[in-house]
Amino acid sequence: MTRRARPDPRQQPTLLEQRRAPDGRPEVPAPLADRMRPRSLAEVVGQQALVGDGRWLAQAVASDRVPSLILWGPPGSGKTTLAHVISRTTRAEFVAFSAVLGGVAEVRAVVAAARERRAHQGRRTLLFVDEIHRFNKSQQDAFLPHVEDGTVTLIGATTENPSFAVNAAVLSRCKVLRLEALSDPELITLIERALADPERGVGGLGVAATPEAIALIAAAARGDARRALNLLETCLGLLAEPAEPGAPIVLEVGVVERAVGEPTLLYDKHGEEHHDVVSALIKSMRGSDPDAAVYWLMRMLEAGDDPLFLLRRMIIFASEDVGNADPRALDVAVNADLAYRRLGLPEGIYPLAQACLYLSTCPKSGAVGRAFTAARAEIAQTGALPVPKRLRNAATTLLAREGYGAGYQYPHDHPEGYVPGETYLPELLVGRRFYHPTQHGLEQAIGERLRRLRALRPPGSDGEETS
Repeated sequence: MTRRARPDPRQQPTLLEQRRAPDGRPEVPAPLADRMRPRSLAEVVGQQALVGDGRWLAQAVASDRVPSLILWGPPGSGKTTLAHVISRTTRAEFVAFSAVLGGVAEVRAVVAAARERRAHQGRRTLLFVDEIHRFNKSQQDAFLPHVEDGTVTLIGATTENPSFAVNAAVLSRCKVLRLEALSDPELITLIERALADPERGVGGLGVAATPEAIALIAAAARGDARRALNLLETCLGLLAEPAEPGAPIVLEVGVVERAVGEPTLLYDKHGEEHHDVVSALIKSMRGSDPDAAVYWLMRMLEAGDDPLFLLRRMIIFASEDVGNADPRALDVAVNADLAYRRLGLPEGIYPLAQACLYLSTCPKSGAVGRAFTAARAEIAQTGALPVPKRLRNAATTLLAREGYGAGYQYPHDHPEGYVPGETYLPELLVGRRFYHPTQHGLEQAIGERLRRLRALRPPGSDGEETS
């Protein structure tokens, strides 16, 4: 007789694997985060400044008078949840649309159906666009006339700052609601609710969780309700069915630590915190702190940020924050971009880090930005002033007879390649200064040369004005 092997406890079905449908097959329910999605404002945890009693949104939902909205907040803060709550209470036709999966053609089809519904049924259409920031300008523009004429009421959800991610024209026709990341106590409430709910949650499994385990799940979720419930479900998937029927099943800290695994970084690369970390990187380089700069650089790379995005910001920085204090900075940044494109990861980290450290230690100057900003302001004030005739191009005999180019002196025919007393601005702006070199790095030498050349001018030839 062949003896049956004793079951290996490491291969025992987990608690969730033990769940069976009525036909005996393993049950594959919807994700816990979807099952626990609130069905009314009363079930919403957090965002009480928006949905609490007497608050504007609560009143708008209750009266079914929800205007076009942009729901802005970090992942898991409840944007999609609010949209689904509205869908359950509104008498309007609710159409959900994903900016990831749809395009302009799909938008037009939705709008056509909304127009037909409005004309023949007298019903409004609420169009929910998840991740609206993923639409480009032309795609967002496709909504605009239909929001304006009332064909659709737009509800857009975004993790990105709508000031940058949503067209100004669309944004001006929507009320922006800012959602905050959930606090740990709010996440604990959600977790406890899921553990207790036998219908939509996991209350039927008979699992008890220690307060420490629940608190650890909440902390690991970092304000994201979806992440908290997904992590809870992962933890339950690691629990084995008890050996004795009816024995208590306890979720403890050790199981949560196994589920969490490697520590995750503190921002979603597609969310608002991404911009905060970018800001920290730029400010560290501007503040000449190479240690902080390389730390933030690696934070972003480890989080999965696109190195080409970081290189683009370094190229901008080389001109915006270093400029002519060290013109080599732009060469270093551009060459780092070229080197990365040839090397890829992981070796491409070397030129990235080199550029970051070089830019951090360079002398700094914001004179380039101040120069073109001042010039732009002057143009806005004085308009398109005429080009002095001596600077115009005498491309034809007729133009030459009109005096185009007359009196122009070729700088290379003069000592030092400079014509003392010559001016090149429109007559109204002669003497105006837009570029003011700093005393940092090479700009100090640039400033000294400009002062030496200007000293060669006849007195009063340039007006000596500054901007």
